[in-house]
Amino acid sequence: MCADTPEQTVEYKDTLNLPKTDFPMRAGLPKREPNWLDRWSKLGVYDRLREKGEGREPFILHDGPPYANGHLHIGHALNKTIKDMVVRSHQMMGHDARYVPGWDCHGLPIEWKIEEQYRKKGKNKDEVNIIDFRQECRKFAEGWIDIQRDEFKRLGITGNWADPYITMDYHAEAVIADEFMKFLMNGTLYQGSKPVMWSPVEKTALAEAEVEYHDKESFTIWVKFKVSGHAASGDSKAEVDAKADALDELLNAYVVIWTTTPWTIPSNKAVVYGQDIAYGLYEVTGTPEESWVAVGDKYLLADNLAADVFKRARLEEGQYSRVRDVPADELSGLKLKHPLAGAEGSNGEWDDNRDFRAADFVTDTEGTGFVHCAPSHGMEEFELYRDLNMLEQVITYNVMDDGGFRADLPFFGGKYILDRKGKEGNANKTVIDKLVEVGGLLARGKIKHSYPHSWRSKAPIIYRNTPQWFASVDRKLDDGMGEMGDSIRERALNSIDQLVKWWPQSGRNRLHSMIEARPDWVLSRQRAWGVPLTCFTKKDALPTDADYILRSADLNARIKAAFEVDGADVWYTDGFKEKMLDGIANPEEFDQVYDVLDVWFDSGSTHAFVQRDREDGAPDGIADVYLEGTDQHRGWFHSSLLQASGTKGRAPYKNVVTHGFTLDEKGMKMSKSLGNTIVPETVVKQYGADILRLWVAQTDYTADQRIGPEILKGVADSYRRLRNTMRFMLGALDAHDADKNVAAADMPELERWVLHRLAELDHQVRQGYRTFDFQGVFRAVFEFATQDLSAFYFDIRKDALYCDGDSNTRFAALTVMDILHARLTTWLAPILCFTMEEVWLERHPGEDSSVHLVDMPDTPADWLDEPLAAKWAEMRKVRRVVTAALEVQRTDKVIGASLEAAPVVHIRDEDVLALVQSVDFADMCITSSITLTGDPSPAEAFRLPETEGVGVVFEKADGDKCQRCWKILPDVGTHSHPATCSRCNDALG
Repeated sequence: MCADTPEQTVEYKDTLNLPKTDFPMRAGLPKREPNWLDRWSKLGVYDRLREKGEGREPFILHDGPPYANGHLHIGHALNKTIKDMVVRSHQMMGHDARYVPGWDCHGLPIEWKIEEQYRKKGKNKDEVNIIDFRQECRKFAEGWIDIQRDEFKRLGITGNWADPYITMDYHAEAVIADEFMKFLMNGTLYQGSKPVMWSPVEKTALAEAEVEYHDKESFTIWVKFKVSGHAASGDSKAEVDAKADALDELLNAYVVIWTTTPWTIPSNKAVVYGQDIAYGLYEVTGTPEESWVAVGDKYLLADNLAADVFKRARLEEGQYSRVRDVPADELSGLKLKHPLAGAEGSNGEWDDNRDFRAADFVTDTEGTGFVHCAPSHGMEEFELYRDLNMLEQVITYNVMDDGGFRADLPFFGGKYILDRKGKEGNANKTVIDKLVEVGGLLARGKIKHSYPHSWRSKAPIIYRNTPQWFASVDRKLDDGMGEMGDSIRERALNSIDQLVKWWPQSGRNRLHSMIEARPDWVLSRQRAWGVPLTCFTKKDALPTDADYILRSADLNARIKAAFEVDGADVWYTDGFKEKMLDGIANPEEFDQVYDVLDVWFDSGSTHAFVQRDREDGAPDGIADVYLEGTDQHRGWFHSSLLQASGTKGRAPYKNVVTHGFTLDEKGMKMSKSLGNTIVPETVVKQYGADILRLWVAQTDYTADQRIGPEILKGVADSYRRLRNTMRFMLGALDAHDADKNVAAADMPELERWVLHRLAELDHQVRQGYRTFDFQGVFRAVFEFATQDLSAFYFDIRKDALYCDGDSNTRFAALTVMDILHARLTTWLAPILCFTMEEVWLERHPGEDSSVHLVDMPDTPADWLDEPLAAKWAEMRKVRRVVTAALEVQRTDKVIGASLEAAPVVHIRDEDVLALVQSVDFADMCITSSITLTGDPSPAEAFRLPETEGVGVVFEKADGDKCQRCWKILPDVGTHSHPATCSRCNDALG
């Protein structure tokens, strides 16, 4: 075959239809890709697509906004590339696929950066005019938006970059405020004082989405609460006396609690026990040298935990004994003293008896069987005393916003739980030391456990009771949007199951369980950079009063209009309250709220100011797809669902696609400290953006993915193989003449088989893109291109393409090549946007030409031919035996090329033999000739175990070598053109 030939004579070489193309073997992507970006910009591809899309069915992927505060990391590249593939593929399948990129701009990370700049200059943020401070935050975000926009565009991400959505735009701020005021008007909003997750370092409340868990070493202590009295009760005097005698035995015994937060002991107001837990009275009978216990001490403990508690107190078995059972009805009559009660200098702070009662959250699986309650710092305790209407008796305000104890708290005033860098402060040690001093400690130690940390500062957080603004997830909403339910929780849960498709389905389970168990949404933050909670509260009213929050549709409209003109900064201008309340309420009677909204409310509201309000949004305000990482089940997917359930009555999306995290090659989480990070810019500079995009397409993004130098080398190798396929196709198509195209019905079987494969692939590719399975799409197309085409079809048809004259076979092959070009370039354009543009322009040059302006071509249904496909599947099995037999001869240097062979092929099955005899099987096997027989295979015949009934006997080809096509045939040298075969002689004319 001519493609495998060494030097040919110049005379005959010049007569061959050799491939011609300027398409380079080496891609040079890092240098060439920016030129295509410039070309697309000048061509206005995105705007042209919008013009083309008029009248088409819209398809909207709503962009989850990245935060504008730093360079892109590999997770950004993965996320935006997947989104780009979704948008491009749906556009090319006939939709009007609009994509509006966005940015999240408010919030703590940016505010923290500006504060850091202030600290370096010796300035105090609190002394700066708040509007000036907010303007600096705005400027900081604007700078990073410009940087990130260029970095995203370099990755080939298409979209409305000229007009993105930005949460700090005036219209966005106006809509965010308006969405908040809908909560205000529909009864969802309330102000409450309860324990919330609080960041002492950042001085603000946090929501679940802003918290992550890391291992932390904590102090752990076993604390003694003395039984100081009792109140015996009963139906008769005898019962009262009998119970009093039993309770007297418990006087001066200790109820022991266990905690990993010693700093909460000063705020203790109660101890609770389990109604159904078995408790006992234990007495110390002997002590080691070092211990905080004494012989004769008595302790109340859960029986299941007593041995462990005494072990912590350094007591061995035999140094304590169990005196008797202590039933729950005895516990209910006891009075307890705080260990700091009566301590010199305590000023009576802890002298009151502690409440002592049963609670259903107490277990005997860990600790002591008793739970210390500081309702200001624990949600279960808070809810217990809230339901008992006892919050006024048990709530404390000992811990300030910076994590320090109030200055006048005895012993502990001015001590800090954490220092300003989020490290262990001096509060825990001070509390422990004081408990040791007063004899209130039984044991102490340290424990390593999973502990909540701020997602942004990475510092540990605490639970702290503060007045905050909440959105109730369970209040009944009378807003006429109850199709999915009457409360936010009901609507969210029903939307998850009835309105949304999940890719993968596990995303549904994760979000459903989160929504099912979540508490009310903490909306307020005690910060400066954000959209304020645009409401006013009555000065002489309580938060529980019906008129506490000023509710007025006219007022809301004024606020929104003011924000549209001047942005949210106007809230902080002098006289704004008076201007807004003029004619609506007396400004002197109301306070203006200055907390800012949780930034997740900002991004959760984007469906309103992007999908609803923009012309390029979704017609019904509901996006087709939200697509983010798995962390967004507690982030953007979550907040968007809650927010929209409160203001739209349903989820703002139809599909939720989730991707995993990016790890290094060893499966380790990327970390700057480990030096294993992969920066998108570095990959693009070395390989080009298309290699990064191809890595995305080759991974199962629904799970965590790995990336590193060796993996990228493998991706680059796949790219080169695909590029070689494209290069061969382009070279052959240089000779294509559309006027000589061959109809499918008139093509040889091999070409019709290729059309059948294209019809199969067309369905597979479209289905893959519709279901966001880019790995499946690329694998199918790549295997087709490298195996079915390069290793089979192209290999066979090189001879006809190069050496035939005006034959039907050659023109049919060129027709198929043209069809292949149109489909491969459009199928792969969403993935390899730069390379497919290059391949497209090789055949369709022109200033207005671009593969991204065309659709995937329709594929005729009659190309499908299952019987033909089955026939060729059988013939390929036989061919594999032949090519394997020839490879043995080539390895043994019996032959140099397959054209030197004329094998005899023995085929036992008559039907298979007939199939093979119906085609030019020598061409299929790239031999000069071949003999097909049904005779039994001789013993020396070559066989493959997986293909029974086929044996190959090697024979050399008989005749001379044609100097034009290099086939060895008996007729060579018998024609008018010297040293040619019949076919070549005819081609030369």
